Amino acid sequence: MSNQTATFSKDAAIVVEALKDYIRESAEKVVPVIHQPILEQLVEQLKLPQHIAQGELTGESLKQFVDNYLVATTRLHHPGFLAHQVAVPHPTGALGSLIDGATNNAMAIYEMGPAASSIEYFMLNWMLSKIGWQGVPSNRQLDPQSAHAGGVLTHGGSLANLTALLAARSARVPEFWKSGNPGNLLVLVPEQSHYSMKRAVAILGLGEDNCLTLPADADGRVQPSRMAEQIATLEAQGKRILAIVANACGTAAGLYDPLPEIAAICQEHGIWLHVDAAHGGGALVSDRLRHLLQGIDQADSVVWDAHKMMSTPTVCAAVLVRDHRHLDHAFEQEASYLLHAKDQPGFDFISRTVECTKAGLGLRLFMTVAALGEQGLAQQIEGLVQRAAEAAAKIEQRSGFELAIHPEINIVCFRIEGDDQCQLEIRRRLLERGDFYISSTLYRGRRWLRLVFMNPCTSLEDVETLLDEIETIRATLN
Repeated sequence: MSNQTATFSKDAAIVVEALKDYIRESAEKVVPVIHQPILEQLVEQLKLPQHIAQGELTGESLKQFVDNYLVATTRLHHPGFLAHQVAVPHPTGALGSLIDGATNNAMAIYEMGPAASSIEYFMLNWMLSKIGWQGVPSNRQLDPQSAHAGGVLTHGGSLANLTALLAARSARVPEFWKSGNPGNLLVLVPEQSHYSMKRAVAILGLGEDNCLTLPADADGRVQPSRMAEQIATLEAQGKRILAIVANACGTAAGLYDPLPEIAAICQEHGIWLHVDAAHGGGALVSDRLRHLLQGIDQADSVVWDAHKMMSTPTVCAAVLVRDHRHLDHAFEQEASYLLHAKDQPGFDFISRTVECTKAGLGLRLFMTVAALGEQGLAQQIEGLVQRAAEAAAKIEQRSGFELAIHPEINIVCFRIEGDDQCQLEIRRRLLERGDFYISSTLYRGRRWLRLVFMNPCTSLEDVETLLDEIETIRATLN
């Protein structure tokens, strides 16, 4: 065994042992869920300048560094983690990230990562099947005569949404790539859309002012009955609607838009329908929950993040299109050192993504699903949704608390008596205590405390304890 291999073996054992203790301590609530030292102090505690200067990060030095690093992390495995739509990673999926990091196969072209590329191809077809679209054998992936579905995994939902809108632009305005913006293009998005939608519209060169809001009902869902009037008004002004976006589900309160009705309007007017299912797409794996996404198969493109409800380590987001040709033509350019005639036993994903170098994202997704099994994954997602419903019921029963809306998925918005600043101060003090980590959101013009159930270990007793803490903090604010 070479010195380098022997060192790796010993250091890997140190890291794995530290992570094992980290996951156990987090799950058992031995330590706070969140701890935020001052940045400059943390740089000093981690001895970053010394390590850079000395180059001795191995053995005992590595152990001390990892221990100090883990102390300052936010512990998603802690039952008090209820803040954001980020997966509590399955340990086997985390091993997928380790394998990918060690092999470093930049698999956007097949020859740079045959195993990683094959797994991504397989997992994309698996996701396409959950939507209700037909996958295809790899040797027909780029067949221009075939209208099969297709996709690619990207580094995050924001990049995925951008890629989907690039596909829409390629399909509806194919001359844009070379000729530029004709100046009359619009994208219509839900009231509760993710901020990445406006960002994507601006990056695409359409201008943020041309990202308009769709009509919504009192709860923030898109209201199809008012869409026809909006479309007619815009068309009369000489505007051209490039795409309409629907949520499945919205970020703030987790509500699903009525996809069948929206899809029918888009088809009638020849408008691209993009469904942002970054968070809520996980419901597709559950027979009990997939009704929430009825009509998603009528979309032109879908974004679905595996690193949210699918227990997959960050980041792993799928861009899925009903017709592969729109994604394959979204990036019309040449790179002769990569794209040329060659033996091709597999498939190059590089033509479908912004990225030239791409991690083996499918590996971490595959290893997560393969460890849980489809039924196990479905049960885990159903459990998170059930826990959210139980938490909402507890909140409704408590005097002085107000529930924003009955949850459809694993997101619960609520508030306690007091103004918006009161809700923010309660959250600040909770984070200061460190027992619970929750978020807040603006919804229907008011500030709400927000719980996102991502950890299967979060119990109803944990929720009761959280509500008790909120009541205690509120009493000190009088």
